[in-house]
Amino acid sequence: MATFLDPGSVVVADWHRNTDSKEFFRRILHKNKRRHFGLLEGPVMPPNVSVDTVHYKIFLSGKSGVGKTSLAARIAGLNIPNMHYETTGIETSVVYWPVKLTENGRVLFFRLQLWDCGENALRRFDHLLPSCKEEVDAILFLFSFTDRASFDDLANQIAKVSEPCKRAVKVVVGTKFDLFMHTDVTEREVTRFQEVSGLPVFRMGGDVTNASNLGEVAPLLNCLSEHLWYQDCVASRSTASLVATRSDVATVVHV
Repeated sequence: MATFLDPGSVVVADWHRNTDSKEFFRRILHKNKRRHFGLLEGPVMPPNVSVDTVHYKIFLSGKSGVGKTSLAARIAGLNIPNMHYETTGIETSVVYWPVKLTENGRVLFFRLQLWDCGENALRRFDHLLPSCKEEVDAILFLFSFTDRASFDDLANQIAKVSEPCKRAVKVVVGTKFDLFMHTDVTEREVTRFQEVSGLPVFRMGGDVTNASNLGEVAPLLNCLSEHLWYQDCVASRSTASLVATRSDVATVVHV
């Protein structure tokens, strides 16, 4: 990631708490729980409201057991597995997240397709990692606060997976942060890593009861949205051409 953006510099921070966001967030909720969207589904707005949807592919990378599948479920508002199981191949899930741009107050739906693949499957089948990295827009690098080796391996993991995805937005997520009695990684080490790498680091707990908690996932989803939109605006030098490229009125390349 070439530029580290301050939260709220591109999209309105904590917009999900504002009254003017209710109509948009209501479209991704059902009975106060996150609505589940298939590959060809999306939020339906009233006929008099037009909102562009921009599409991105997100790859979750990390050692086996750090919680990639649980994080994907948490971000998507799905049921979080109670027990760990090794992902046998590639699993995808779709997340819709509405944001309000700070520059002009425009509202966009970000459609994030999460790609999760088990570490053992990546080692066994050479074609899986290239498939996950093909046309990827962002990579989430995971480590677990209860697994020291997963933190120590971050630099190697980032170097390996980032090639040749130089333009992909890179964000680090530390899982099982709430298991502080069993942590193997200190806050000082995490702060030092963030300073050296220049990458944002988010902390996520392991509580399986809060899958629909928007407040828990909002900082991470807003960070992804900000950096993805900023990166594309810089690349296109024109928000008009960017919408034509990323919106659902154009050819969808990440389905």
